[in-house]
Amino acid sequence: MAPGGNQSSGVTEFILAGVPNLNSTKEELFSVFLLVYLLTLTGNVLIVGVVGADTRLQTPMYFFLGNLSCLEILLTSVIIPKMLSNFLSRQHTISFAACITQFYFYFFLGASEFLLLAVMSVDRYLAICHPLHYPLLMNGTVCFWVALSCWMGGVFPVLGPTVAVALLPFCEQDAVVQHFFCDSGPLLRLACTNTKKLEETDFILASLVIVSSLMITAVSYGHIVLTVLHIPSASGRQKAFSTCTSHLMVVTLFYGSAIFLYVRPSQSGSVDTNWAVTVVTTFVTPLLNPFIYALRNERVKEALKDMFRKVVVEFWGDLLLVKSFNKKIMRCR
Repeated sequence: MAPGGNQSSGVTEFILAGVPNLNSTKEELFSVFLLVYLLTLTGNVLIVGVVGADTRLQTPMYFFLGNLSCLEILLTSVIIPKMLSNFLSRQHTISFAACITQFYFYFFLGASEFLLLAVMSVDRYLAICHPLHYPLLMNGTVCFWVALSCWMGGVFPVLGPTVAVALLPFCEQDAVVQHFFCDSGPLLRLACTNTKKLEETDFILASLVIVSSLMITAVSYGHIVLTVLHIPSASGRQKAFSTCTSHLMVVTLFYGSAIFLYVRPSQSGSVDTNWAVTVVTTFVTPLLNPFIYALRNERVKEALKDMFRKVVVEFWGDLLLVKSFNKKIMRCR
């Protein structure tokens, strides 16, 4: 690895190849991805807003859901706006600094999300399997530090690989990144040096973060399922299994796609296949999470109704106040 490699190679920007050739026009793809992005933002912003505003949702579960929604908002915003702008532009370039920044934040936020999903599964395990000890184990102070640890757990492990990639020598000016964002594999393939050690480091870090959090999640849900099976009420068991199934569907999509992409010694692979799997992590799961984890929840739906009702009442109250003020002005004239 050559320190200062990007300076010696003269690379100041990359070209993003974008999406593979599909049976759709650029306008159609732009419309679809923009709609998904707006829906994702709307759903996750609503979750953050209602969790922060409604005292009924000031519990560990909803606190972690709010953090998850924040991560989803940031993760999608790191990738999708640049992708959408490329649909509208003839030049699909991204500066070297912007590319490395995008690389860092994508993996930092992704790692934090894996850790948070593991914490959320443990939280549900404690709430269902140890309800008497749950208030003591998951008090406000504990939740704050656990959430902060998840965020910091993504900040530092990704920093080393990011610096290493930034110092790689790249052979061509305006080299083409075979992806719609600056992912690890496509960037490493552009380096004109042996990246085997860096790929092995990435593999080890990805394994530690993704596989360890997956094991914690799997064990927690395993205990939850065993506990639910002992619920005497059939309706109670059905409701609990319905919730668990929904959560596990999202977890399986997120972990499955990440393991396919990053938990392998070599970052080489089919561009089309990697693109399709990346779409799951950057579009599908962030869109599904608000609906699976929160918007199907009765307490959240009630809180949203109350929030909208309050907003409408305040809006009409302000509108009537303005009308009354205008009438008074007209009478004075």
